Parts: sequence; C-alpha cells; structure tokens
Amino acid sequence: MKTAIYPGSFDPITLGHLNIIKRAANCFDKLIVCVMYNMEKNTGLFSPSERADLIRRVTMGVPNVEVDVSSDLLTDYARAKGATVVVQGLRAVSDFDKEFQMALINRRLNPQLDTMFLTASEKYMYLSSSAIKELAHYGVDLSGWVPWEIIDDVEQKMKELKGALPAF
Repeated sequence: MKTAIYPGSFDPITLGHLNIIKRAANCFDKLIVCVMYNMEKNTGLFSPSERADLIRRVTMGVPNVEVDVSSDLLTDYARAKGATVVVQGLRAVSDFDKEFQMALINRRLNPQLDTMFLTASEKYMYLSSSAIKELAHYGVDLSGWVPWEIIDDVEQKMKELKGALPAF
C-alpha cells in the first residue's frame, strides 16, 4: 500500500488545499492529511484539533483520506506511518524555493521519503489561509475560497476573535 502525507497548518483549509487533497488522493492508496506545527505560524485562528475536524468534514467523500494532527518532525512522523511520499502544493515560484529546500532536508533525514509537488489549479494559485483570515476579518463572502461546509465555522471563529480584540 502506497501511503503519502500532505502536511500543513490548514488554518483554515481552503478550496486550494482541497483541490490538492483530491488530486493527491487519486495518486496513492492512502493520503494522510496532517495538521502539523509550523514554527513560522505561532498563533492560529483554529486549534490543531479544530482544523483536523474541519478537514474531516470536507474530505468525508474521499474514502482513502485520513486526517491526523502531529507535532512530530515530519520525517519521523512519515516513518512511523509507513509513508514514503510527502505531497506539497505549489502556488508560485516562491513556494517552490522553500518547499524544495525542505524536500532536500527531509530526504537527508529520511532517505526513503520522496516529495511530490503538485501545482495549484489556476483558479487557486493566489489563495492562502492568511488571505482567507484577512477576508473573513472584513466580512467578505468566503464562497469560492473556502469549502461551503465550513464557511460558517470560519465566520463564527473570526467574530469571536474580533470580539476579543481591543477597539481600534
């Protein structure tokens, strides 16, 4: 059984992420979408377990997708799960530079681990979770950017966050 991991912070999951998940799931027997800790992103809109729940809801129709949360080093996590491929979505050249560097580091730490890069579909190339949070903050309609199943969750979480912020 060929197992791959699609790691990310997914805060929140976007239609771009979902596009990569569905396409990668067609390539492997099992795809583990893993919410992982990212040192560059120290605070999140959703907790890791909430993110995993949101991902489960939007991938229910993809039978070979498993959702998990981990704070382990990706190479150790992959080894423990028997995964031999890491899937990375690419939006732009800037994504490639960073992800290529990580792929080389991961390969050195775990020589059995390959990285497969999937380019984002054209309509999602500009889309990021950071952009979604910004749009949600200003009350923009998230249709077309976030899976419909979780739009209410994102909007509600943003309202809670905004209510906790000091007045400007």
